[in-house]
Amino acid sequence: METIETLSTTQVQLITPVEAWHYKIIPSNKNTFFCSQSSSIAQLKEELEMIWDRKIALVPISDEALTKALNTYYRKSNGSQTSSSTGQNYTGGSDNFLPFMIAEARNLRSSDIHIEVYDAKCRVRIRIDGMLVERFKIDKNEYPSIINKIKIMSQLDIAEKRLPQDGRIFFNKEGMKFDIRVSVLPTLHGEKVVMRLLSNDSTNIDIEKLGFEQEDLDNYLEGIRKPNGILLISGPTGSGKTTTLYATLKLLNKESRNIVTIEDPIEYTLEGINQVQLKEVIGLTFSSALRSFLRQDPDVIMVGEIRDTETATMAIRASLTGHLVLSTIHTNSAWGTISRLIDMGVPPFLVANTLNTSVAQRLVRLLCDECKEQQPFESKLYPKHFTAPRHLVHHHTPKGCASCHYTGYKGRKAVYEVIPIDKTLSDQIKNNNMQVDAILAEKGIKTLSQNAFELFENGKTSLEEIYSLLFA
Repeated sequence: METIETLSTTQVQLITPVEAWHYKIIPSNKNTFFCSQSSSIAQLKEELEMIWDRKIALVPISDEALTKALNTYYRKSNGSQTSSSTGQNYTGGSDNFLPFMIAEARNLRSSDIHIEVYDAKCRVRIRIDGMLVERFKIDKNEYPSIINKIKIMSQLDIAEKRLPQDGRIFFNKEGMKFDIRVSVLPTLHGEKVVMRLLSNDSTNIDIEKLGFEQEDLDNYLEGIRKPNGILLISGPTGSGKTTTLYATLKLLNKESRNIVTIEDPIEYTLEGINQVQLKEVIGLTFSSALRSFLRQDPDVIMVGEIRDTETATMAIRASLTGHLVLSTIHTNSAWGTISRLIDMGVPPFLVANTLNTSVAQRLVRLLCDECKEQQPFESKLYPKHFTAPRHLVHHHTPKGCASCHYTGYKGRKAVYEVIPIDKTLSDQIKNNNMQVDAILAEKGIKTLSQNAFELFENGKTSLEEIYSLLFA
């Protein structure tokens, strides 16, 4: 019985996802396909030859191998077969390629589309659960046409190929409506495009389901109940900070409150909240918007990111004048946020008097419950110099099945570290004492490392996923 080796993107593009699932076939080359050993091979061969008008060969394989290949290379969207009648083997010559590519990425719950050009090839990768997967190959001659179409859709200058450009597309096709943020970057062999797919639907955002441990959630909710002060969320790009902020705004969104936001970009639209899109090219920056917000009689202000001293100073000023300010900042830990603000030039006593809660978060992939495997655990698998809080006899590892498209992982969860700033910690900040590990431990505040280790210990994720967090 034949087996299927790893397929290249070129092989995958030989047929459409609909054809693959309808006929239960996997391409080996243009004229040879793997099919189920239980199929009526003669009848299937006759039908395919009639449709494609060429001679083909069918190679029977086990149903298990076929199902694995179908789920790996022709993913179903949200657990059901894709309904698109178009396929993956389009080039820039087809007007249907771009809407099909965007719709498929959306169906597969992708956050970004990367369209890249190199010396000998062009490719499209999509990011699913934080990981990039190659999805299409594009003919080098057709690549400029695709880039131009994207530029036209996002109202960018098609003649400008030397400078980066940023634009926006409102996608309204295939029964879908959502915004796309477009970034065009000139590279050695041509322009690279990254398209961020933004969700306008905030109905599924629930702060109870983001990943907070109960004690952390209680501390977080206590921070947002205060009428004034600052709540900051730190973490790298793509760690889910914005989603946490939107879940918070959704909770705070009452008829009695005036909520204003300045964002880049506006990822969700929330009715009842006044959302402003950042436009630095015309002078609408985070700091200038904050200055205007103070004249809008706000109760709650959300600033997409504190990037510089001016924005930090304006946020502090807003909180001192009786407003609750929510924002994000790039630091490695919740306590590191304090050092970052002080480095920006904010006096320690102002940080101590205004900061309500400091949060750090990361996203980790969760193991697929249907196929994860339990294995004996050896402490040598830990990073060097890491001391585990508890001894483990077993751990779980990814395997892969049809349910998780043979990745071993299904979904992601946020891991949090929440530090409520009380009088004790406020005094430490005023004295510029940044060594507070003992105080945090005494208060029972769990670090990112501890919360990540608990996920691993409980078999929810793998060591590989939390490896970088064990020293956080």
